[in-house]
Amino acid sequence: MRHLVLLGTGGTIATTATSHGLAVSANADDLWRQARTVWDPEEVRVEALDVNRIISSAASCADILALARAVAEAAARADGVVVTHGTDSMEESAFLVALTHRHRAPVAFTGAQRPFDDPAPDGPRNLAAALRWVADPRARGTGVSVVFGDTVLPAVGSRKVHTMALNGFAAPGRAPVAAVDSTGVRPYAAPAAAPAILSPDADLPRVDVIGQYLGVDATAVRAAVAAGARGLVLSAFGSGNTTPEVTAACLDLLGSGTPVVLASRVGAGPVEGVYAGGGADLVRAGALPAGDLSPWQARLLLAAVLTHPDGVQGVAERYRTWLSAVGSVG
Repeated sequence: MRHLVLLGTGGTIATTATSHGLAVSANADDLWRQARTVWDPEEVRVEALDVNRIISSAASCADILALARAVAEAAARADGVVVTHGTDSMEESAFLVALTHRHRAPVAFTGAQRPFDDPAPDGPRNLAAALRWVADPRARGTGVSVVFGDTVLPAVGSRKVHTMALNGFAAPGRAPVAAVDSTGVRPYAAPAAAPAILSPDADLPRVDVIGQYLGVDATAVRAAVAAGARGLVLSAFGSGNTTPEVTAACLDLLGSGTPVVLASRVGAGPVEGVYAGGGADLVRAGALPAGDLSPWQARLLLAAVLTHPDGVQGVAERYRTWLSAVGSVG
């Protein structure tokens, strides 16, 4: 009999309606009982545990590192692990756990767009699919994934792409790992292994994301550094473009040894600094292209890299090596 661990953290999948809005009320056992109406195999034992009971927009990095420790403990003794999680920050939490995951047991994040007490909830089907995926021997060694709308996506590159649609997640530019539905599990592709470069016991340094928009100046850059940011991620225009003011401020930071990562605010595609006076100057000065990572995942990768005492050149080499390992260009 295969042993799976279900870790509940809250999120819409566990909420019910109150007079003040949706609130987390269902626990992991409740979610498993509901999912068993969709999939209830005799050959699988599910151990349901609660790690947290919050909406995911309220989660902190410390909360997700605590979750990563719970995932590591479960993965060491189970055939697979499923985490139920809110959709707001799922793409970041799954990625952060992937940075810590060292076991062969597969880990799947899932959740719902509709609450637990909705007349037609999507949570039971999503949870059943996630459990079916990690129970399948072919999932072993695939690392951390996001399972949503009958599709298994790699955690690396996953994004929430719709506020309410039932297929609200995608991994632009990356192939789905598998499909899971009433007919079973159909693997499509083996994702590139995401190297574990972060201890779940680490204290993540502050890394801020600076948005680029029409006419933005360097106020946010200066404020982030003053607040103690050890690195910055630019959510740049297009393939890596920045305003003249932000470019100048970040060139100063790069000159003083503060790492700057160049990501894109666009939903898909790689980053390449091509314009003089903008991204090209930054890359030439040592800014790190984020490949196809979202600014939010790029932020977590930089924070993880900064937990290693490598110096400026070591940070760059470690960042580029990790991106290369997952099939991204940086």
